[in-house]
Amino acid sequence: MATPGSPSSREFDKRPINADVPLAEDVALRRAEAFDPGEEPSGEPAPGRQAGRIARSTAFFSIATGASRIAGLAREVVAAAYYGTKGPMSAFTIAFQVPNLVRALFADAALQPAFVPVFTELLGEKRYREAFRLASTLLLLATMVLGALTALFVLLAPVIMPLFIPDFKSQAVIDLTITLSQILFPILILLGISGVVVGILNSYDRFGAFAIAPLFWNLTIIVVLIAVEPLFHGQDRIYAYAIGILVGTAVQLAIPTWDLRHTPFRFSFSLDWRHPGVRRVLLLMLPVTISLGLINFNALINSFFGGLISEEGPAAIDKAFRLYQLPQGIFSVAVATVLFPALARFANAGELDNLRATLANGMRQILFVLVPAAAAILVLSEPMIRLVYQRGEFEPAETTLVATALFWFAFSLPTNGLYLLQTRTFFSIQRPWRATTLAVIDLVVSALAALVLYKPFGIGGVVAGTGIGTTAAVVAQALLLRREFHGLELRRLLLTGAQITLAAAALAAVSWAVWDLIDQALGRDLGGQIASLGGGLAAGAVAYLAVARLLRIAELDQITRLVLRRG
Repeated sequence: MATPGSPSSREFDKRPINADVPLAEDVALRRAEAFDPGEEPSGEPAPGRQAGRIARSTAFFSIATGASRIAGLAREVVAAAYYGTKGPMSAFTIAFQVPNLVRALFADAALQPAFVPVFTELLGEKRYREAFRLASTLLLLATMVLGALTALFVLLAPVIMPLFIPDFKSQAVIDLTITLSQILFPILILLGISGVVVGILNSYDRFGAFAIAPLFWNLTIIVVLIAVEPLFHGQDRIYAYAIGILVGTAVQLAIPTWDLRHTPFRFSFSLDWRHPGVRRVLLLMLPVTISLGLINFNALINSFFGGLISEEGPAAIDKAFRLYQLPQGIFSVAVATVLFPALARFANAGELDNLRATLANGMRQILFVLVPAAAAILVLSEPMIRLVYQRGEFEPAETTLVATALFWFAFSLPTNGLYLLQTRTFFSIQRPWRATTLAVIDLVVSALAALVLYKPFGIGGVVAGTGIGTTAAVVAQALLLRREFHGLELRRLLLTGAQITLAAAALAAVSWAVWDLIDQALGRDLGGQIASLGGGLAAGAVAYLAVARLLRIAELDQITRLVLRRG
């Protein structure tokens, strides 16, 4: 930290404040020079504290993300009880996926990966004024451009939305899809702003607000849904869900925005669109946009082919996907998000060995968590769906349909976690076009596989197509990164993966056996379902950890030490 009388402090005090730089920005620059006694002037952690901070951040992010996923599951339970998987719910699914796709193209999902490497580089070079101007300019540009895009879509929704709607038999469901999309599209503006705000926070290794914001997003939706749903009737009841999404997204933006006060950054009304950093972000954002947009097209592909199978198909696939994302979000999203700024710093500093080791270790930890999660889903998909969804409007036939989708989703759970981390690695080394090319492979293979499989295998064939595409892309990513980093510890990854698979097989066998025993003894009322599924999963987890210990899987010791240290 700069102290009064130190060279950096004297040089800073002698700098003139330019007339075109707001006073608040200059104050923020002074805060950047004296941010935290234990940190570098940029607000980044000192090198000796980096590993500990990453571990703590990952642990907190995992816990917070887990809580948000559980709240998201509660949201899905409430929505399923109100709407099931019938026509209005499928209309909502498609209406939500289209603005979600545009979000991936132009808002937070595209802005953040392109913005963080440039912003952290400017901070690392102590060019705080330029970094803050870049962030302020992007906030203003995001608001203006996405606002115009939102207005245009709301006007043209009757023309655009039919392109994404399968051959629904009911015209009322088609009209409902169009109207719901018009209600939901303004979330694009909020998420665009959120992309820059979260990027700033992550660049200063602040993940807390970002981690807990989705929790309050889900809780807000539940509250609004319960409060507003009685105001509507018939198919119009689904509007309560859309209103809840809109209000929840506003809350989700407010939380990280409030946390900005803990960083040196201060917003200024400076629309410096000629800033060289803006051009760099936009150039990086182009392949990121294409890459993430293609990834999100997979959801639309699933919904489209699901709609060709039945009117309930899109909602059934989406319900299974929500449950599938629970283990994905608790750990792999946490690892990828927390490691991304560190990977970007290692890349900017040219520290290839640290970059390679960080990526390889993250990949092994993702497998350690997601392979057993996939094994549990494979043997217990139907009991899971029955317990979570089957009540109210959600009937037993819908349980079978959604469980089939969840079963096939399980195969892509580990590879999707690896895909997420490897894609972030390409962004961190500023090779986004490679990630884009691989996203094209993913999309094309997924679409072709779904086209071939949906008629003979129904919902399972559609979902299996996604897994086939993701696996092909992950293999190609690993080969490219191995060449980029002159090695990727793939031999160790394969050996660890084989050991983890063996332990996961023990989990699957024990989980199913214990579930079946308790299920026959207690029956299938709510208490019996909770006892049988919970008992099966707990017994399977014990078996998995015991076999992992017996096989001396190193990732078990890493996670155990982390948990004990945090405890």
